[in-house]
Amino acid sequence: MGKSRPSNRSKGDRRDKERSILNSTQVPRSKSRKLQVAVDPTALLTQATAFLQTGQPDAALPIAQRALALLQPASSTPTHLSLPALNLLGEIFLELGDPASAATTFLQAVSLDPDGHVPENMGGGVEKFLWLAQLCEEGGEESIRWFEKGTGVLERDIADLEAQTATGTKKEESQVLLEEKKRKLAAALCGMVEVWMTDLSYVYPLSVIDILSQLSSFPMFQLVEEVWKVFPANKLAYRLSPAAETACTALTARALAVSPTASTLQTQASLLLSQCDLLEARSVLSQSLSLWQDLPPEHPDIPDFPTRISLSRLLMEAGMEDHAMGVLEGLVAEEDGSVEAWYLGGWCASLMAGLGRSSEDSEAGDGEDPMDESISAKAIMKDDEAPKSNDGRNALLITSREWLKNSLRLYEVQDYEDDRLRDHAVEVVEQLDGILGDAVDDEGVVDGEEWEEDSDDNDEDDGEDGNVEAQNSGQHDDLEMNGA
Repeated sequence: MGKSRPSNRSKGDRRDKERSILNSTQVPRSKSRKLQVAVDPTALLTQATAFLQTGQPDAALPIAQRALALLQPASSTPTHLSLPALNLLGEIFLELGDPASAATTFLQAVSLDPDGHVPENMGGGVEKFLWLAQLCEEGGEESIRWFEKGTGVLERDIADLEAQTATGTKKEESQVLLEEKKRKLAAALCGMVEVWMTDLSYVYPLSVIDILSQLSSFPMFQLVEEVWKVFPANKLAYRLSPAAETACTALTARALAVSPTASTLQTQASLLLSQCDLLEARSVLSQSLSLWQDLPPEHPDIPDFPTRISLSRLLMEAGMEDHAMGVLEGLVAEEDGSVEAWYLGGWCASLMAGLGRSSEDSEAGDGEDPMDESISAKAIMKDDEAPKSNDGRNALLITSREWLKNSLRLYEVQDYEDDRLRDHAVEVVEQLDGILGDAVDDEGVVDGEEWEEDSDDNDEDDGEDGNVEAQNSGQHDDLEMNGA
């Protein structure tokens, strides 16, 4: 038997159905049952960037990886279109503490833009070269090569922007970009100086006679006293090799010519200290401080946190402990969870109190900073200041112990990984305990002391005891750390 013929619907019925579909608030079911939604890689990268900038790299990673998969399908040849995703992924890996994956990602970006000719708004530019200069495992000459690659790109960009500024094409916008590129170039040149001074310096011994010859303008009694404090019989000072010194001098001069910022001046001061030119180093450090120390806290010209940490160490090297302590107090007020800031402040206060300046202290504790083995060897002259009284010295020793104990507490809480910092902090605290003993603890109270009061004199002594307590409280307040 044949199939029954379907009923013949009128045109009016079909029109009524169409109208009902158009007016319906529900989406009609399709045969596929799934709506195919196009995903925009640019939108994904914007979302991943927002997560990264708000401290959520874990959330940013899968989104950036999805964007890369769309921009660079596995079945196709990679093109420069995937550069934005690769650069972002590299930065995300760095935030996640995975420098190996970050380096691999940046190397992929370099393979797509080997000379940095792709515009920055398309994911090209200099950043990948500068990151690789810091991430390459070989360091040394390999780092220098990556830095040179980056500085070449920056110098080319600067020349183009200077031409645009001269011709009046987008003058204001070009000027802003020009200043930004110059600061970035100066920072890269300073990075090269740091590589030369660490990986490629090949230091050689420097005798006390060399020190004396460079400081001959000072009274001999002062020189003899200060030099032998710093250079006991079992210590040697070191300076850069001639090749490293020549390279660093040239790079520093280029950086200063491009952008004489506070950070650039710090690099110059570091080089001067390595050359034992302490007077000039102190002058440059003072100049660096003067560029920002009176600015409001949120001013963009204030150096970032790591740069100011480095500055405090340089100030300590130059014997400018008062200035260093001021910088460190500002740092702990800004971020009270920094192990290194508390550690450096505690050590700085101990130096201000004279701890570690004598040959005995050097022999007992080696007198060296685990963060910079050359600091004690270079701190020949201190800030000009009146001799401290016993009370003033005691206050500094107590402050030092408080800061170092804060550093050690944070070290444990954060599982901080720097054994040399911890060991040195513990060593100095032990020295401080040996000096201060139980005479006064970090709260300004005598340990284990029991107040004995004569019941017959209680009424007479109440007012006097109250005055004593108020006085002790005021003294303790003076010793409190500004940033605690």
